[in-house]
Amino acid sequence: MNIEYLDYFYKVAMAGSISKVANKYHISQSALSQQISRLEDMLGYKLLERSNKGVELTEKGMIVFKYTDNIIRTYETMIEQLQSDDESAQNIKIEACWSIATYSLPCVIYKVKKKFPKHSYELKVNESNLIEENVLNNICDLGVIYSKPQNQELLYHKIGSDKLVLVSAPDFKIPEEMIFKDLVNYPFILLNNNEHLIGAISEKLKESGRGIEDLKILFNSDSAESIKSSVLNKHGIGFLPYTSIKKDIYNKQLKLINILDFSMEYEMYLIYDKKTKENKFLHEFIKYFKKIAHNSLC
Repeated sequence: MNIEYLDYFYKVAMAGSISKVANKYHISQSALSQQISRLEDMLGYKLLERSNKGVELTEKGMIVFKYTDNIIRTYETMIEQLQSDDESAQNIKIEACWSIATYSLPCVIYKVKKKFPKHSYELKVNESNLIEENVLNNICDLGVIYSKPQNQELLYHKIGSDKLVLVSAPDFKIPEEMIFKDLVNYPFILLNNNEHLIGAISEKLKESGRGIEDLKILFNSDSAESIKSSVLNKHGIGFLPYTSIKKDIYNKQLKLINILDFSMEYEMYLIYDKKTKENKFLHEFIKYFKKIAHNSLC
């Protein structure tokens, strides 16, 4: 039912005249009469008796009139709340570890944006410990990190997993399967921005009585892209997050090297402050994010 038909019916019934309402709201009398006639047709009852003196409510018209006021007021309240929601549109700030922000989250944000189009979104790269601090200090609204948060004040939810894999150029002279200690035989480019990687490599090398200094490290880099570029140019081999190079492997631009006695997998967690429940917009956003993230990661 068109709410406008009810609105004009109510105004005409209150004024007792079609012409007065038509003049007041700058609509032709014939157009106003047609709208009321359409309402009568939709309901199946005559609502107004028309005469030269004006209009009067029929018995059915009195019933409709009794409910129309509430219907119109409810509709107006709904519109006010919708407008209020628009005015409350938020800028949601998300921080994530580099590979997650660059390769995993864009597809999730795309889906979230379709669900909550009125909000704007900022996605920034940061280190795990700083992300935790920023979530707690309301510098960002939520974060996505590797492993569970250290701070017990934060809530968390697993959204997926990733792994570090060893890669080389397709024609680089290295077997597709090897054991970990053989890494020392090849030029190596070390991803410096992953604390888990350096620690895990050091621990594994200790098992064979070696240290990280025994690797033929060409250089360290905080940038996974610079390592990927060096590997593609056959300068050496390197560990990279699988999410960052899975397309390159699929397109055979990079070769995946299977280390038989070593693997490094880790989980991705959405983290947020307990106080987010007090913000209904953010609470709904996080609820939906948790629902879709696992199946929406790029």
